[in-house]
Amino acid sequence: MGGTPSKPGDPSRGLEVIGAGFSRTGTVSMQLALEKILDGPVIHGGTHMISREDDYQRKWIAAYEARRRGDKERTLKLLRELTAGYVGITDLPGINFIPELREIYPGAKVVLVTRDPERWWQSVGAITKNTSLWYLPYITAPVPGWRWIPAMIAEFASSTNALLGLREGEKDPEKGGPRLIGIHNQLVRDQVPQEYLLEMELKEGWAPLSKFLGRPAPDEPFPRANDSEAVQQVAQDVLTKCALAWLGIFSGAGVGLYTGLRLWKRL
Repeated sequence: MGGTPSKPGDPSRGLEVIGAGFSRTGTVSMQLALEKILDGPVIHGGTHMISREDDYQRKWIAAYEARRRGDKERTLKLLRELTAGYVGITDLPGINFIPELREIYPGAKVVLVTRDPERWWQSVGAITKNTSLWYLPYITAPVPGWRWIPAMIAEFASSTNALLGLREGEKDPEKGGPRLIGIHNQLVRDQVPQEYLLEMELKEGWAPLSKFLGRPAPDEPFPRANDSEAVQQVAQDVLTKCALAWLGIFSGAGVGLYTGLRLWKRL
């Protein structure tokens, strides 16, 4: 999605900006813009989800589970560990924890990137058709990091249902679809004091972001990344690499079986 994940930097620096825009609102572009303007590493959740190790993915799942149990202390502890050394965060799963992240980093500012709902929903379709594959949990099982993708997707879906006021497994076309981004955006407005919140569109470029953060605008074009074709390519790469991992497993098992039969016949 965003290439390679940013590595944590100075642990004394905490989150300065929380990107609250829903997925497919230019979250990679915002990650790159924040890294430039804040001069530090920024988490892009989608990139980290497909690029980080088992322990990192497991810790996000644990944060979801701790919040579900009402264990606020553990939820905040896990989020501190996940965001240590980063100056910003964008995309899922971060947008599911905005109140908690603001509690940990009360001085952090929040940037909500908005987008036309219909065009946003069309863009979301490029992802959902690859994340709803029934065999995804099986094909990703042998790959470290990626084996947690189905569980993360389930957490995203559960959080979206909660956002829409739906029970687990329930669907309501009147609340879903293009309306979802509007519901999410209003929730962010309700959660964040106005003086800490910037609403913008990516086409506005550096001006509103640099003014809001009190930083000079970089002397270069505003980053543009992660279009639908790139998402499709990442999804195809994930499935291809998982298939190759299974091919290696079956090939190894086949060689082992063949060798075992040859030895048995010699006995």
